Amino acid sequence: MPEKNINTVGGNGTFADVIAQATPEIQALAQVARELLADVMPGVTEVPWARQKIAGYGVGPKKMSQHFCYLAPFKNHLNFGFMYGAHLPDPEGLLEGKGADLRHVKIRKAEDLEQPALRQLIDRASRYLPKLQ
Repeated sequence: MPEKNINTVGGNGTFADVIAQATPEIQALAQVARELLADVMPGVTEVPWARQKIAGYGVGPKKMSQHFCYLAPFKNHLNFGFMYGAHLPDPEGLLEGKGADLRHVKIRKAEDLEQPALRQLIDRASRYLPKLQ
């Protein structure tokens, strides 16, 4: 079901397909995370990759230059990932990972999505797209 603040394009399925194999609890977290993205950045572009079980989000459909975050369901958590998280200020220490660019926040319960610091990370990430310049 398309959301009014989400522009879904491309990919190989729907958001529902991306989260279909996750537990009901993880599916619910993913839906709330998706709503949070649309709230912080109305009109965000979503590219659901059902086969890869991931949905990318950004200012356009191009993964490496226009996406700033992604949602990926796992067995016991949801990864709320940031394409350039290694370069973002993270005073609350939410981000995990050791890659050159990618970082993620593990979402295990609804309260994790209510953290003001997560909303700030989404906002910062939506403005940090170095390959777009």
